[in-house]
Amino acid sequence: MKKVGIIMGSASDLPIVQKAVDTLRQLEIPCEVHVYSAHRTPDEARDFARSARDNGFGVLIAAAGMAAHLAGAIAANTTLPVIGIPCKSQTLDGIDALLSTVQMPSGIPVATVAINGAVNAALLSAQILAVTDAQLAEKLDKKRASDAEAVLKKDAEIAAELN
Repeated sequence: MKKVGIIMGSASDLPIVQKAVDTLRQLEIPCEVHVYSAHRTPDEARDFARSARDNGFGVLIAAAGMAAHLAGAIAANTTLPVIGIPCKSQTLDGIDALLSTVQMPSGIPVATVAINGAVNAALLSAQILAVTDAQLAEKLDKKRASDAEAVLKKDAEIAAELN
């Protein structure tokens, strides 16, 4: 199975990124996590992106806040799918990161999830990998069914209490 590479622009993004790691591990998808800054370590970020396919990665996730150029810098250096997680910061509640991540120029796509949307980034990575992996697709189907069951259980509890 292909791995998912997770790159965060700063170690302070780890609490957000951890949710993606946990989700991938629950689905038994191998992943690697690195800290590379688009601005402070551009050579390392570029080298990681350029070698990702040869190193067994199938999808890359890039998490960054504020200027949030990391996902775009990664995407500029690979044709692997890149998913950006805009991270909330004290400045503008993450709207700045969201806009930086989603406003990519034509030809360099970055899929973008919600601010701090690490779980969805992991699930989107899994869905991309599941295109060619029937076992993973089955795990995703089971997860969806389980999630639906949990909602219906809560519905029944609330209905019993309030209706």
